Amino acid sequence: MIPYPHVDPVLFRLGPLKVRWYGLMYVIAFFLAYFLLKGEARRRAFPLDRDGVYDLLSYAALGVILGGRLGYVLVYNLTYYLHHPLEILAVWKGGMSFHGGFLGVVVAGWLFTRKTKIPFLPLADLAVLPVPLGLFMGRIGNFINGELFGRPSQIPWCMEFPLGGPICRHPSQLYEAGMEGILLFVILLVVSRMKLPDGVLFGTFIGCYGLFRSIGELFRQPDPQLGFLIGSLTMGELLSVPMAFLGFGMVLYFLGKKRPTHTISASST
Repeated sequence: MIPYPHVDPVLFRLGPLKVRWYGLMYVIAFFLAYFLLKGEARRRAFPLDRDGVYDLLSYAALGVILGGRLGYVLVYNLTYYLHHPLEILAVWKGGMSFHGGFLGVVVAGWLFTRKTKIPFLPLADLAVLPVPLGLFMGRIGNFINGELFGRPSQIPWCMEFPLGGPICRHPSQLYEAGMEGILLFVILLVVSRMKLPDGVLFGTFIGCYGLFRSIGELFRQPDPQLGFLIGSLTMGELLSVPMAFLGFGMVLYFLGKKRPTHTISASST
């Protein structure tokens, strides 16, 4: 067993104001995404200047918040929120769904393309590259909070999480940080350097995330309000397995079309 590093989830306090590590992680992820997207747009001669990248991230952030919260409310805890509707607005108390947030970002990205006249698939290929950085930072935030911990285990590196009782568990947040964050980012970075048809990078992200999340769910304790749904399947698996098939199907489809990468005007938004 490895001792769980008890880190105060609150980074510092200013009177009644509390700055938490979890929130700081997303601020850091936002800045990393900004600089990565700006550099990639320049490298690809993509029609996004500094302000355009900021606008894109603003759309994405709104999509994450609205989609992630709505997805959690509808899929993970609908009964509770039907009885406490005002709690839907209390996003600071936690409760976000990646799958809902992803759909929210897709819708936000589509709206952004309507405004800028940039084709959707080339924009999606660009926009997914920094997403694993946000996923990595988010999972580290989960680990610091001691939440979303793993299932009971006796592996040498198991940990006892404060919210998980006196039971040694998988540090599943770190597994997911490694797969959905570091490994996925490396894969996307390698694929992004290849000359491939539009949509392949976008499909690679969807497929690999679905695969890695499904693997991570094998070690993660199910949400207490849901538990196991069908046999040993969790809600995360039921949402992620189809996502993996969809993503890899998209890759095969776009590769089969053998289209050259879309040429976009270099004018700035």
